Amino acid sequence: MSTQVDQTKETINNQAKRVLAAPTSRRRFLQATAAGAAGLFSGGFFTQSVRGSRMANDKLNLAIIGVANRAADNIEGVKHENIAMLCDVDQNFLSEASKKFPAAKTFTDYRKLLDSAKNFDAVVVSTPDHHHFHASYWAMEQGKHCYCEKPLTHSVWEARTLNELAKAKSLTTQMGTQIHATRNYRDVVEIIRSGAIGDIKHVHVWVGKGWGGGERPETGDPVPAHLAWDVWLGGAPERQFKENRYHPAQWRRWWDFGGGTLGDMACHLMDLPFWALGLKDPSSIVATGPEAHRETCPLGLQVDYRFAASDMHGDLGLTWYDGAKIPKELEGIACGGMGVMFVGEKGQLLADYGQWKLFPEEDFKDYIPPAHSIEDSIGHHREWTEACKSGANTTCNFGYSGPLTESVLLGNVAYRVGKAIQWDAKAMTTGDTVADALLKREYRDGWKIG
Repeated sequence: MSTQVDQTKETINNQAKRVLAAPTSRRRFLQATAAGAAGLFSGGFFTQSVRGSRMANDKLNLAIIGVANRAADNIEGVKHENIAMLCDVDQNFLSEASKKFPAAKTFTDYRKLLDSAKNFDAVVVSTPDHHHFHASYWAMEQGKHCYCEKPLTHSVWEARTLNELAKAKSLTTQMGTQIHATRNYRDVVEIIRSGAIGDIKHVHVWVGKGWGGGERPETGDPVPAHLAWDVWLGGAPERQFKENRYHPAQWRRWWDFGGGTLGDMACHLMDLPFWALGLKDPSSIVATGPEAHRETCPLGLQVDYRFAASDMHGDLGLTWYDGAKIPKELEGIACGGMGVMFVGEKGQLLADYGQWKLFPEEDFKDYIPPAHSIEDSIGHHREWTEACKSGANTTCNFGYSGPLTESVLLGNVAYRVGKAIQWDAKAMTTGDTVADALLKREYRDGWKIG
């Protein structure tokens, strides 16, 4: 383990012990539940784009790509608009969604849906990660606004490409980091930026999930009649269908389709320090975990990022922990086994989705948070739909969420090559041929882009 990692563990152990020494406050902290979006929205979050505006009372015609599980919540968030098209590779899921929106046209292959681009204004992409890029890119290429689930893409190159395309087309975009719209996240950003705990020296981010493990099945099963398996594979390498191994819920553990726990959760939790500190591109990344597996993600991972000093922070470290790699001192100190700890010169701020707390408690017993400088959200999904109509953009647009996604995915790149990597964001290279090969992958015939 490197000296940097040793120092990081020593820091988090010391800070976590101080947190654990305040049991009364900790109990109050653990009682918090995730906060919902609140209040009325005003235009302060948005920057007008060069596109012409659309009448606010017009309804968008939306194409929905992916209709079940996470997608069902996204549909709920945009159903105030006109759901014009529905697409899913699973006919069972598609049939259920169609019952709610009987006037919507249905598709099992979004490439065919996109042939009817004149019939919709914007697209909502809620597929497995390996489809995020293709569905979003082909829609945006035709001038369609885009909402895409997190992580924005499956590879670093894909995230950069979508970011650049959104700018070139002046499109309204949003990544699905729903917690970004909560008052709690806004409060934390305001407190950190106010200097309440001084200059931030390190940020620790953790979640107790473990998407990973397992071996590739040696045999396959018959493809169910209701599943378009070849379409589900998309641009990923061809493989046999296996019951309960990929579709609908286990795909995150496989490198060909997902990014493990880091890919699943880091865009939600690292969003908070990225927003509060204006983070963008790490200068170096080192990851530790079990020996990298060719097929599946790790059940525990630690990633140490360094960010060069900027006008919003000094030289900064950010450490991600998941699954089996979470230090014992952090286990259970925030609701749901997840949290973000900002370590500053004057104290620490501990937060999760719904609550924040300052430590040492005695130093902040009379603390009064700053007046709100970030206005409340009208709701994560409605921010996007209203921005599509007004010609504005959102706080989770691809210009923000693209670099966030790149940073997250670089953690997996560093882990898979088994050594520290340096990141030249402008040139989009690590300077290492093996690592650079993981920034982009080849797509199957029928799915080639770039």
